[in-house]
Amino acid sequence: MDYSKTYNDLKSIFTIESKEISIPGSEIKICNIGFRSEMTQSEFSNKADALIQENKSFSYPVFIPANIKSDKVILLLHGLNERSWLKYLVWAFYLAQYTDSYVILFPISFHINRCPSSWKDPRAMLTFMKSRNSTLGNIDMSSFANIALSNRLTEDPMRFFNSGYQTTVDICKLISGIRNGEHEIIPQTSKINIFAYSIGAFLAEIIIMGNPENQFTDSKLFIFCGGSVFSNMQGSSKLIMDSVAFRRVYNFYLNDFERTLNGKSPLNDFFCSSQVGMAFRAMIDLGRLRTFRENILKNLKGQIHSLSLLKDTVIPCKGVISTLRNSRKDNSVDIWDFPYDYTHENPFPLFNSSLSLKVDYWFEKVFAEAAMFLA
Repeated sequence: MDYSKTYNDLKSIFTIESKEISIPGSEIKICNIGFRSEMTQSEFSNKADALIQENKSFSYPVFIPANIKSDKVILLLHGLNERSWLKYLVWAFYLAQYTDSYVILFPISFHINRCPSSWKDPRAMLTFMKSRNSTLGNIDMSSFANIALSNRLTEDPMRFFNSGYQTTVDICKLISGIRNGEHEIIPQTSKINIFAYSIGAFLAEIIIMGNPENQFTDSKLFIFCGGSVFSNMQGSSKLIMDSVAFRRVYNFYLNDFERTLNGKSPLNDFFCSSQVGMAFRAMIDLGRLRTFRENILKNLKGQIHSLSLLKDTVIPCKGVISTLRNSRKDNSVDIWDFPYDYTHENPFPLFNSSLSLKVDYWFEKVFAEAAMFLA
């Protein structure tokens, strides 16, 4: 696949507002499907978040394979602070083409098109960035691209959990509809696998480990640039969140979070009694609920495969290995290194040089690996 050309071709035709999009030269189509989240106001740590309409009612793209009778589905989960689907269009296109699967690009709560447009407006965000820097001093990794998320997480680090929890509830509703034959375009099936990248992998691991409503018992999970417990991540980045926000979130979940679980409440019951709540806690740090995590991952052997990049500084490969690899002979984690300048946030950069051929080659290699595992 000519990655650069395909990226630009899909960029030129994709819009979330169109109901159906034909891809020139391909039998694969894209349909944008409407969805309404049913999480109630009482379930949010910050009640104002429940009033953000974009997060409650939105559309998500589905890549429809050439074989519309296919009974295979791949759920694709994106990274933290993403504001556009553009990076993922080629990924979904390849997976649909080479696995003969319906590929669902489902947005995490308050991401992509589930957030107010002002959060993506550089001019509007620049004002907030200047105000934040003047109040808190010079902040490392501060940018207009991460200011909305940085402000929100600094103000209330429980939003990190709430976003994932709402997304999990939404995904369960989505998958239930597919399994019951109620989806608008996807045929009834229980063959549902997951491709997850970055923080999407963190969410996917919790979903697979928690297995809500037993919907993911047989699902496979392919992880790209992810898989580590939270404490081994380094989320401070101009494209993710600034240093103040990351320290706030890190300190809360590593030092304060467990102390908030004292006492009787529905939320505490969720974290202490439900499989999903326990999985979230177990994925915060290697020493937290270690036996619980390791036993579940051992039972999931063969269902999870991770591909990490050697120069990834956001989710370093050492943290992925220590989380997912049970022994030296365990081959569930691959470590690759691309022969060009890449980052966690941009593993497949666009080059106007011969380097684009190397990107084409390694993109194909990564997604052929994913397609073989998920097909």
